[in-house]
Amino acid sequence: MKDLIEGIVISERSYGETSKIINILTKDHGIVGCMAKGAKTLKSNLRSVTTKLTYGYFSMNKKEDKLSLLVSVDVVNSFINIRKDINKISYAGYLLELSEQVMKQSKSSKIYELLINSLIKINEGLDSEVIISILELKYLEFLGVLPILDSCSICGTKNNIATICGNRGGYICSNCLKNEKIVSEKTIKLIRMFYYVDISKIDKLDISIEVKKEINEFLNDYYDKYTGLYFKTKNFLKKLTKKWGFLWKNTYICYVP
Repeated sequence: MKDLIEGIVISERSYGETSKIINILTKDHGIVGCMAKGAKTLKSNLRSVTTKLTYGYFSMNKKEDKLSLLVSVDVVNSFINIRKDINKISYAGYLLELSEQVMKQSKSSKIYELLINSLIKINEGLDSEVIISILELKYLEFLGVLPILDSCSICGTKNNIATICGNRGGYICSNCLKNEKIVSEKTIKLIRMFYYVDISKIDKLDISIEVKKEINEFLNDYYDKYTGLYFKTKNFLKKLTKKWGFLWKNTYICYVP
C-alpha cells in the first residue's frame, strides 16, 4: 500500500546516472528521504517534481529508517515566482536549511506550516528579509531558547525598556543598560510583534532599512550565542543583503486579522 504524504523538497542529489535521492520536509513525518528512480531522464514523470521547493503530495512506498521509494507527486505549488528571481531563490534556500535544522530539533507540524506560509508570502512578493526575520524569531521557540520580549531580560521589569540585545537575551531596561547599542523604539515594538503575528495573514510588509538592519543584527547575535546552529547559506545571504540593500523599501507592517 502506498503512502500519500504532504511535504516540500528541501534537497536533492544525484544517484547514479539516472536517479535522484531527495529529502522531503513533511507535515507529519519529519524529514523523509526518498529514492526517485529515473528522475534525471528526460522522459521521467519525476524529473520536474523532484527539485527543491516542490510542494505537494508525495506518493511513496514509505520505509522506516531506510530510503523510501517515490512513485508520483501531485504538485500544490512550485513557487514559480521564487524560482525566477535569484535573490528570492537565495532567501528560500536559507529558509529550507533553517527549517531542516529546526525540524531535527523538534518534529512539530507547526514548523512545516510556518515554512510553507513563509514561502507563499515570498512567492507573492512580500519582503523576503522581513519574512525570514519573522520565521527566525518564531523558530527559537522550537529550539527552546526564545528571547525575553515581555520584560527586561535582566531584572524582569516591564517599564522603561531601552533596547534589545542578542547577547543579553532580549529586552534591556534603562536601569540595566550597560554598553549595548540603543535601537529604535519601532524596532523594540516590531520584534515583539514578529513573534505574535500570523504569517499567513500578513497582507503588506513595509519596514525601514534601519529597522530591518537592527532586527537582523539582534537575530544574528542571538542565534550565534544561544542556538549553536551553523548555516552554509547564511554567509551568502549576508553578502547578498550588503550588495542589494538599496532595493529595500521604507515601510510598515500590516496584516489582516
